[in-house]
Amino acid sequence: MTHLTTHVLDAATGTPAVGVAIELADARGTVIATASTDADGRLALGPDRLEPGIYALTFDTGGHFARSGTATFYPSATVSFTVGDETHLHVPLLLSPFAYSTYRGS
Repeated sequence: MTHLTTHVLDAATGTPAVGVAIELADARGTVIATASTDADGRLALGPDRLEPGIYALTFDTGGHFARSGTATFYPSATVSFTVGDETHLHVPLLLSPFAYSTYRGS
């Protein structure tokens, strides 16, 4: 079973993305948990442990940029990923108004 964390960085400003609302859903699209990033753009989300399977994190990127009056092309970003037998999984998001990227963190 896996513990899940994320970190959202605003690459356009070089700062953590504070207060980004995030949803965690399972493969059926059922929302398991919702929360927002802290002052460092970080968040531990979901139950204490995720069973193996496919999940998705949906980041409210539009809300983040709206708070600063910045136009954005992506109102949200959804990252699907597979949970296996690891004990910790980190799914970061690098964000700008017109692009985003992710990778499997450590």
